[in-house]
Amino acid sequence: MSTKPLAIIAGVGPGTGASIAHRFAQMYTVILLSRTSSSFESVVESTNATGGEALGINADLSDSTSVKSAFNSIHERFPTPPLAAAVFNSSGGYTRKPFLELTEEDLSAFAFARHALPLLLREAQRPFPPTLIFTGATASVHIAHVIIDGVVEGPRMRDTKLEAEDAKIDPEAIAASYWYLHTQPRSAFGFELDLRPYVEKW
Repeated sequence: MSTKPLAIIAGVGPGTGASIAHRFAQMYTVILLSRTSSSFESVVESTNATGGEALGINADLSDSTSVKSAFNSIHERFPTPPLAAAVFNSSGGYTRKPFLELTEEDLSAFAFARHALPLLLREAQRPFPPTLIFTGATASVHIAHVIIDGVVEGPRMRDTKLEAEDAKIDPEAIAASYWYLHTQPRSAFGFELDLRPYVEKW
């Protein structure tokens, strides 16, 4: 069983999630959470085939009970390795409604953070600050909110042709930005990052 620190990535597919997994797997064992196995199987295979360590766990991120079960499974499989980073890459879309009308699905990032933060807080003295990243957040955990403001290159957008070169965001570039956030020195933390192609004017 691996004793390397862990990185948990919630919301994994062949685009941004895969790139984040491959980048963090260069140093950590990556745990991939997704509702269906088909979303993470190829990422697990490619990560393990290139010398990394990855494990996929089925979890419905819109269901707090399912999220809790996933974290229990992680603890059973890896009882001692520390959690170095947690990335919530599952977007339920823009929500604007009164607080009392919010559903459990609207608050899925909260359920993920509630289980990840206690584990991250135990590791405040590691070489890189324990990091919680939301795609779309204090304590001794580095929390960052990342705005992905543009079209992301991936299977669903591959046939979408844009006039300018590099007009779509490269998932590998997103992953590099996440790694940069994770490895920032404590004296110069960034807490929000806005990623967009150079051609966008908004």
